[in-house]
Amino acid sequence: MKVNEIRNLSNEEIETKVKETKKELLNLRVKNATGSLEKPSKIKELRKDVARMLTILKERKNEVSTGGNK
Repeated sequence: MKVNEIRNLSNEEIETKVKETKKELLNLRVKNATGSLEKPSKIKELRKDVARMLTILKERKNEVSTGGNK
């Protein structure tokens, strides 16, 4: 997921996406442990997506608490 796509979502939508992505990540880790995962690189990709979404949420929270001044 690209940063621009994430920024266009509301906070609630991002939080929902984070939960869904974490569930998918858990499923992929289980598949990886059993040896049935076809694309192990997908785990790394999802971890980065979660980090991007959480970073944007944190940026928005900091913007609100500082009044938008940077």
